[in-house]
Amino acid sequence: MTTTQPIPAAPHAWRSSLGYAAWAAALVATTGSLYFSEVMRLPPCTLCWYQRIAMYPLVLILGIGIATSDARARLYALPFAITGWVIAAYHNLLYYKIIPEGFTTCTSGVSCTSRQLEWLGFITIPLLSLTAFTLLLVLLALSKPQSTEVHHASQTQLS
Repeated sequence: MTTTQPIPAAPHAWRSSLGYAAWAAALVATTGSLYFSEVMRLPPCTLCWYQRIAMYPLVLILGIGIATSDARARLYALPFAITGWVIAAYHNLLYYKIIPEGFTTCTSGVSCTSRQLEWLGFITIPLLSLTAFTLLLVLLALSKPQSTEVHHASQTQLS
């Protein structure tokens, strides 16, 4: 009677699924921002719009990268995630009054420092955005892109 031994997983095999987690995080953040503005009728401030401009394309970039097994999708996504993180960090510094409001770009529409939502006394929309971009950067940094040799080998076999 023979017993079968489980095949051990390759070291760091979990890193190949982090691209999916990054895509899911971008999708949740995009859906959440649309929920706040379209369902809850909370108007986005100027900095929120800039953060949306950085977040929304990530859903498509990462989704297409996953669908096409493009190892470079992470490189395409990083500039958007870094830019969004910088804007979100700046927004939080303004919101929590670490930077004076004189440095703000929010001159029209709703103020970038107005409290529209606050869960548990500290979770705000700017903090949610900063958390989402931080999570995305961590996931993108840790994710293991598909090896280009494997990708080229699979393309050659298809030809």
